[in-house]
Amino acid sequence: MLTPRSVLPSRRTLLRSAGAGFGYLAFSAMLQAANKPLASKQPHFRPRAKRIIFLFMEGAMSSLDTFEYKPELQKNAGKSGPGGGVLTPSKFQFKQYGQSGSWFSELLPHIAKHADELCWIRGLHTDTPAHPQAVVQLHTGSANAALTRPSMGAWLLYGLGTENQDLPGYVTINPPPNFGGAVNYGSAFLPAQYQGTRISDSGFLSNLKPASSARMQRNQLDLIQAMNRDLAISPDAPEPVDGIIESYELAFRMQGKLPELLDISTEPQHVLDAYGVKPGPEGSFARQCLMARRLTEAGVRFVEICQSGWDHHTNLHKGLIERCRQIDQPTSALLTDLAQRGLLDETLVLFGSEFGRLPMAQGPDGRDHNITGYAMFLAGAGVKKGFSYGATDELGVKAVEGRMHTNDLHATLLALMGLDHKQLTYRYAGRDFRLTDVAGEVHEAIFA
Repeated sequence: MLTPRSVLPSRRTLLRSAGAGFGYLAFSAMLQAANKPLASKQPHFRPRAKRIIFLFMEGAMSSLDTFEYKPELQKNAGKSGPGGGVLTPSKFQFKQYGQSGSWFSELLPHIAKHADELCWIRGLHTDTPAHPQAVVQLHTGSANAALTRPSMGAWLLYGLGTENQDLPGYVTINPPPNFGGAVNYGSAFLPAQYQGTRISDSGFLSNLKPASSARMQRNQLDLIQAMNRDLAISPDAPEPVDGIIESYELAFRMQGKLPELLDISTEPQHVLDAYGVKPGPEGSFARQCLMARRLTEAGVRFVEICQSGWDHHTNLHKGLIERCRQIDQPTSALLTDLAQRGLLDETLVLFGSEFGRLPMAQGPDGRDHNITGYAMFLAGAGVKKGFSYGATDELGVKAVEGRMHTNDLHATLLALMGLDHKQLTYRYAGRDFRLTDVAGEVHEAIFA
């Protein structure tokens, strides 16, 4: 069982008990022996997966044009749809793949090759059709941006710790640029060491390269940490000081390992070619996928990568061709690479958007938001292969089978990682908070 966080001594308690007489090294040794906030922790029960890679398609990818084929939509083209609007089938050709018979459009030929490895969740629904709130809800469990909550990755790191003490346990590459910003990878009221480390799609992490020698930097850090320690033991010290102390130490350790890990130029040419790595925006997602594999292989607990630009109220068909070209080959290569390295048996890959698109046309070439029924897929550790769970109605408007709310998705992901979403709590402002708030149901039907 996971040790209840309430019985772990806080860093501040240890700081105050340490007193001013301890030297920095002696104090650090005592502190790490008593409380290691980022150390690997035991889950609540046997985990089915050890790590997660989240491929986030920001802006609401149209599943009706990519991997949700609806024959009735084809038959009823031009008729009035539910709630108004003209029913508009996809202009792209679909066909079935693999023993599972999963449908894919011509836009995703590479991902389609993995048809029998994917676990589809086709009955998803969420609460709000506004991008900022929906993106934040997908990442934090709450659509109320005014009440900032910890991100999904922060909760996982808080619950399970990290497998590599020299690397961040949670990395976000090219995080969502438009909706919610840092809230989507922040730690909110959780200690600061659980927030995501932001990296660009070229592997750049600001302020990582030291401006002085390692010895000089260590001396400077020791002085700063001594000042932090003195502040933390004062009666009115703010809680974030605890996290800052740990974050400084992690940043110091990262300098020796992370730059090399993010340098994908050291990969063999055939690997770069398989992912489709190229310079500039056209190769952004390919670079992210390859960095995600390298980070996962090194033991990073949660990696999120992002491809924006799926908000196709207009320019739907040309826009989809462009976006799918950028993500199809890299996504396929990531799945293949993880499998070849034996990592897919321990890693859960999640692919999807904050919501979907309606079957009715919006303007001459667009689709509006759909929060009542859409799909994502999972692959890898802990889930059934070539499996489809849930469904939308015959037109693709509403989830009618295996309905799964965002809270349910979070509860299910936590369960796959060995965590009970009802037990993974943190006391703040007089109440216990959790990723799923007061809801969430685990959908074990997708478990292998």
